[in-house]
Amino acid sequence: MRTYSVTPNVDASAWFVKLEDVVPEDVYDTKSEAIEVAEQLAKENTPSIVEILDKDHHVIEERRFKGL
Repeated sequence: MRTYSVTPNVDASAWFVKLEDVVPEDVYDTKSEAIEVAEQLAKENTPSIVEILDKDHHVIEERRFKGL
């Protein structure tokens, strides 16, 4: 199962979408935009999880996507 994380940068002025919490896939201006992209990636690569993290890298929300 793949895990995509949505994480803010140090001052939350940008948001990263990462696969397996390694190198950032892309950087987005808003949290909602980053979540939307992460969810789309997760839907295309099921089964997957999207974890939304706070500035301290604690998971504040988790969304699961299952295949058919």
